[in-house]
Amino acid sequence: MEQQHLWDALWRNVHLATMTDGSASYGDILNGALAIKNGQIAWLGAEKDLPADAHAAETHDGQGAWLTPGLIDCHSHIVYAGNRSNEFEARLNGVAYEAIARAGGGILSTVNATRAADFDDLLAQSLPRVKRLLAEGVTTLEIKSGYGLDLDSEAKMLRVARHIGEILPVTVHTTFLGAHAVPPEYKGRADDYITYICEVMLPALQAEGLVDAVDAFCEHIGFSSEQTERVFHAAAELNLPVKLHAEQLSDQHGAALVARFNGLSADHLEYLSADGIAAMVAHGTVAVLLPGAYYFLRESKLPPLQALREAGVPMAVSTDCNPGTSPMTSLLLAMNMACTMFKMTPQEALAGTTIHAAQALGQQGRVGQLAVGQAADLALWQIARPADLAYAMGQNMCVGVIKGGRLI
Repeated sequence: MEQQHLWDALWRNVHLATMTDGSASYGDILNGALAIKNGQIAWLGAEKDLPADAHAAETHDGQGAWLTPGLIDCHSHIVYAGNRSNEFEARLNGVAYEAIARAGGGILSTVNATRAADFDDLLAQSLPRVKRLLAEGVTTLEIKSGYGLDLDSEAKMLRVARHIGEILPVTVHTTFLGAHAVPPEYKGRADDYITYICEVMLPALQAEGLVDAVDAFCEHIGFSSEQTERVFHAAAELNLPVKLHAEQLSDQHGAALVARFNGLSADHLEYLSADGIAAMVAHGTVAVLLPGAYYFLRESKLPPLQALREAGVPMAVSTDCNPGTSPMTSLLLAMNMACTMFKMTPQEALAGTTIHAAQALGQQGRVGQLAVGQAADLALWQIARPADLAYAMGQNMCVGVIKGGRLI
């Protein structure tokens, strides 16, 4: 028997959605098989084409289920303390999000709760949210800081995020979002706070190995383009990639700014301009669409999906899980919302939570597709066709998760 066919695991009697064509198709392989060696995909194709001497230490019968890449939630604020249902109630009684934020609510209310929570309490509050994502086939997750807004609290959030990736079967990518809001102690001194981020927080957190990427909230209730650019320059000096909350509530030209820094992604994008799209195309910046926040805030201006599609900008989809504007822990629901509200196709929605989400994290070629050499991070679904994942509102048809080749 040839050595290359001594696999660790072999999945037979499965249909494969490889996602190797991006959003053009699911890359279907019906009646397929997939082999795993050393935590990576070693072979895949039609089962009838399996090598005659194929052998594996473990063989699994998929019973006609579908295998997809493990899902990727590429934009989340899932580590936080407290609850903001009071603000949800206020908005439904006519109070605008901006007014809540300016009155000391919004992000700052979560900052107070997160600062007060110790490591164990913050972990205990965050774990159930993460586990709900994992139950839906998520194997890679981005977690942002941004509810600490001082060095100790931001470090605590990022340490909790790192620890989640150590104790649960999920790969966690951490993003420093110190420029999320101006903390109370810097009220009226936003430029000084940006200096603190650039000269104190970011270098210290990077030295501790807690930061994979850097983000900011570029908005009229957040930080200006000039302040955001200072943060991006500090990130570049530390060789850290950047991404940006851009054009959510207004056009602050953030998408063009983050693209100019070769940013991984521009996220939200309801008010994205043609110039912003052109800049994203030129620099390979992914558009991350966040239908949960659009829905929760009752936004009426749609992101320019057709223009993004025509320009060939990769479009990812994420939960934006956060306590104020998208308290959602279902990536499947985000896919449905992206289809029903943004008019994405089911193929685009699945690409947005696999191959394009991987690109939004700088992980293309590692995860997000079923291809030889990629990590064997997979999700097994009892569905008739891949479109069911975006179609079946409120239903979780995940019947198995494979992480690093191991069935969870």
